[in-house]
Amino acid sequence: MRVLIVEDEEGLVSALRIALQREGYAVDAALTDFGARERLSVNEYDVALVDVTLPDGDGLQLARQVRDGAIECRSGRDMRIVMLTALGTLPDRVRGLDAGADDYIVKPFALAELTARLRAVLRREVRGDSSSIRVGDITMDTARQIVHRGGREVDLTLKEFAVLRFLMSRPDHVVSAEQLLEHVWDEHTDPFTQTVRVTVGTLRRKLTVDDEEQVLHTSVGRGYRLRSGIVPDRRSARTS
Repeated sequence: MRVLIVEDEEGLVSALRIALQREGYAVDAALTDFGARERLSVNEYDVALVDVTLPDGDGLQLARQVRDGAIECRSGRDMRIVMLTALGTLPDRVRGLDAGADDYIVKPFALAELTARLRAVLRREVRGDSSSIRVGDITMDTARQIVHRGGREVDLTLKEFAVLRFLMSRPDHVVSAEQLLEHVWDEHTDPFTQTVRVTVGTLRRKLTVDDEEQVLHTSVGRGYRLRSGIVPDRRSARTS
């Protein structure tokens, strides 16, 4: 999952970047309203963490314009938005939520709470409010970052976990390498790199051991597809 931090306190940006990268997120940052709009027009994000008070603008207005489709945003109107602000009165919170925020977090806050709220916001998009995602016989605990296939635990790196999470949010759909780069890697990644192919290849091997059915497939020239179930052999069906 890819996150945009819109915050002018560089120390906080640095702390957030480290905390979120440890959780497996790809992280970009903008210190200004102008920088945020520029990145939103170029990159796709799953969620934006937005300060209300910016040196050249208003985070609430930014959120409202994303929701209204009044600014160019590659992620679309439904991108998740979490406000980060020192303005914590009830009217402030109401204004934030009415502007289109999915959550409103008051500074100072604990990083553990922020990452938990971020997981909750993103779970609403994937499958309900549970921290567990299931596709076929693959189960993912997004809070503890644990993956099981059948009865065994699958040991994944943070990047492999992030790739699998994105694929599990779109089962049976072909996801292009460009989409994975957009959502799992940050803006500093070389778009011509082979890192997507290598990561998916390693993930596929880890998901399939011994006689397990292959579930992560390559669609040549198009991308990758995580199957939610086993497709019966058509030849066997005709002869049975």
